[in-house]
Amino acid sequence: MKVGFLIAALACVGLGVYTVPTSILPPSLVDDYFVTFGAQPYLEAPPAIDPEIALIDMDAICPAYLRPWKAAQQIENVAVAASPDWLPDNPWEVAASVLGTNNVTPHTLMQTLFGKDTVEKFDDRDGDGDPDVITIRLEVMELNGRSPDMPDVIPQFEIAPGITPGLWVFAPKGRGMTTVNFESPVANRLVRLPAPVLRVEQGDEIRLVLENTHYLPHTIHLHGVAHPFENANGDGNDGVPIFSEQATQPGDAKTYVFTPRKAGTAFYHCHVQPQSHILMGLQGMLIVEENRPNNWVQTLNIGGGRVRAPSKAVGAIYDREYDLHYADLDEDLNDRIKRYTDPRLVSREIHRKYNIAERTEEFHTLNGRSFPYTLQESLVVVEPDERIKLRVLNGGASGVALHLHGHKSTGTHQDGVPIAAEARAQRDVFWLASAQRLDLDLNTTNDGLNSYGPGAWLMHDHKEQGITTAGMNPGGNIGVLVYGDYLDAHGLPKTVTGLDSIVPYFSPAYYRGEIPVFAGTDPDNRYGDPARPRTWSLRSILFALSILGMVVFLSLAQRAGRRGSL
Repeated sequence: MKVGFLIAALACVGLGVYTVPTSILPPSLVDDYFVTFGAQPYLEAPPAIDPEIALIDMDAICPAYLRPWKAAQQIENVAVAASPDWLPDNPWEVAASVLGTNNVTPHTLMQTLFGKDTVEKFDDRDGDGDPDVITIRLEVMELNGRSPDMPDVIPQFEIAPGITPGLWVFAPKGRGMTTVNFESPVANRLVRLPAPVLRVEQGDEIRLVLENTHYLPHTIHLHGVAHPFENANGDGNDGVPIFSEQATQPGDAKTYVFTPRKAGTAFYHCHVQPQSHILMGLQGMLIVEENRPNNWVQTLNIGGGRVRAPSKAVGAIYDREYDLHYADLDEDLNDRIKRYTDPRLVSREIHRKYNIAERTEEFHTLNGRSFPYTLQESLVVVEPDERIKLRVLNGGASGVALHLHGHKSTGTHQDGVPIAAEARAQRDVFWLASAQRLDLDLNTTNDGLNSYGPGAWLMHDHKEQGITTAGMNPGGNIGVLVYGDYLDAHGLPKTVTGLDSIVPYFSPAYYRGEIPVFAGTDPDNRYGDPARPRTWSLRSILFALSILGMVVFLSLAQRAGRRGSL
């Protein structure tokens, strides 16, 4: 009987070898298989699954109530330039940033989320028509943190569809709720990544007040702008714990006083445990404008992007100005704040358990957002024959290889220092190391060098990891340099197939890898995921039965052998 079972098992082995799917064979054996048994019969490929893609809700990504904010406006004699962005800056906040929240009417202030003392401007000391003593108040806020009352993170800030990394940010001192209203967990427009761009004038006395509304100690370091190591009263002024000062504790405030002597693009950031706090989001651009008569600068540019009230010095040379703040995020660091509400445990996770030597960046942002949300508020909109000033900061841990399609711009300043005319380079890729700043002069004259002509030209990091979100492209810090004729009625760059081509990228499922990458441009679904076969082929059934039979007959042969030995 044992011999019979072994013969049956061998027969099953033979059947299994004959019917084995070639897809599971090593490539080196496939040719030998076909030589021995002949080619398998053709099997028609299974159909592709139609991806489930939600339609774009234009009122959600371009709210109707914000559309009046796009128009050019005159508010209390402040000229606020037009903005085609889907999410334009509040023009009253622009005007209040220019005049000072202490100098605007109650009506204007009530159109903002600022407090009465958010930006205070006093005392025209040099008699040139603008204030020379400026007080700016910043708070420290948490985004996408753990809540003791609900499973969702709060207050919520998406950098991309469905992507909510934990963040700490500097925010202008505001009034009212941190969320948009009592029922919504979404953060209001002042509380966001990145920290606001701060603009001041050369020679003014700046009082930067840190009101620590967070649960951990923080400071502000003025990176790249002249400031004394100590204030006149002997208090530390460099923002570095131990050497300069003690960190500002929760509930306390600290005033940094400085008079910038040179114009240029600088950086401000927390210097408490900087390997964590800077990369958690506590960083922003600090811009010193050249001194000019009657030069009321836009002290706060919320979220960066277009400067809607440029300074006198910039306006004299350039047609438009844009602030571009690049950063990268490590999910392992940022999401640790979602685990606990106890500050001691959060501190342990962020400061001791996180190892920056093992850092990997999953998310890459331009002005706090990743594509496609960069289309909503960080477009660089131009017209032919213009000069555009781009101020660029890399606040991430990795370098950025900034590439502008269709244009070659010229670097004019590096780290706030003018580049000598004979040393200026005109190119289409600029490298920015971590914390580095670069001012670019972009000329849109269509001469084949400065510009190749109008279009919707991509603007992105040529370090390819930078154009992904959780490994998926398109994502990351992709932006668009777009001419006015290439914007549609919504303010979106025109695409070859209209809205259909970008609809998939507004779905969180896309960045979970659940939607094929060609879904928006593949109407025939040629590259969709194949459906699983609904029925087994005879060959597959025989292969499965051969494996089962081999196991059964070998087991029976083994049992028969044991009985025979008894």
